[in-house]
Amino acid sequence: MSEKRFSRWYGRSFDFSMFNCLMLSDPLSKAGELIAALDASFMTKSGSHTEGLGNFWRGCTGRTEKGLELSLLSVVDLTANTAYALEAKQTVDQKGKTRVDLYAEQVVAQSGTLIKLGIKYLAVDAYYFKKKFISPVVETGLHIVGKLRSDADLVWPYTGPYSGKGRPKTYDGKVSIEKDLERFKFIGKLATGEDIYTARLYSTCLKCWIRVVMLRFQQKSKASYALLYSTDTELDAMTLIKYYKARFQIEFFFRDAKQFMGLTDCQSRRKEAIHTHINASCAALNALKLEDRRKKNIDVETVISISSWKRLKSNQHLLCRVFSKLGLSLNDEKVMDAYNQLSTYGAIAA
Repeated sequence: MSEKRFSRWYGRSFDFSMFNCLMLSDPLSKAGELIAALDASFMTKSGSHTEGLGNFWRGCTGRTEKGLELSLLSVVDLTANTAYALEAKQTVDQKGKTRVDLYAEQVVAQSGTLIKLGIKYLAVDAYYFKKKFISPVVETGLHIVGKLRSDADLVWPYTGPYSGKGRPKTYDGKVSIEKDLERFKFIGKLATGEDIYTARLYSTCLKCWIRVVMLRFQQKSKASYALLYSTDTELDAMTLIKYYKARFQIEFFFRDAKQFMGLTDCQSRRKEAIHTHINASCAALNALKLEDRRKKNIDVETVISISSWKRLKSNQHLLCRVFSKLGLSLNDEKVMDAYNQLSTYGAIAA
């Protein structure tokens, strides 16, 4: 196949979200618990004429840089402790819409698929704590699990008696973490030593009640804390922590896709081709993860080497080409033995 044919094919539309859903539906139907996760990743790009080129936050350098960005909506299997891609979308600025609007539209468009998979919670980082993102997502029936800024504007609910005059009091002052520590409910300690506190509080940013979980720990002589939240006020504190911790599996997915699946190697300048490329890379990684899962015949957490799988597939492709040129058939026992032995040549986990 020629380069021109690939170029034409990359310009065609293909429903990768449906493809991934069909590929994942059977394995994930046997999974114990699923959540969704959303995050964006920076992609380097040379030149100045690529569609979608702009200034995006790059986490590894800690600053905004010129390049491309993809937003990945993934499904996290909590039993296997791994993430699978559902849909990757290049962030292309649109007139009259902010980037947060685009992220929200991506989730809303796929919300029906997530709900069909039995998913109720979407885990995100602190950047997505914005009303214009959370409100449309919650309206679809999904709940958000995420992280708050340490200075988030939160208000206590009023639980005192009714005075008998006028409108009943709803709020009871702004939350001050250090001063109001005793008003939080103490849950216990994590294995790593953090104290766990929780409370149902009102967010002035979201204009709604949320479940807040505080992880408090000693850092040298000073007490530090991290605040997690969920729009589901009935969600258990320990479950909330587990869901947010599982969000980090999407970071490992980005790592494997960039290192082994050529996620950032697209040379096209057209947004349609870039969309096809990033989704093809993510779908290929899904396929390898599922094949590893099927080969081991397990549904629990396991160690997988994408580098070894890539080497194995490369070896098998090369062997098939060589045997075909030599007129050798894989149906022959000796040829098949050589094929199986050489398939894992150079693999880390042969």
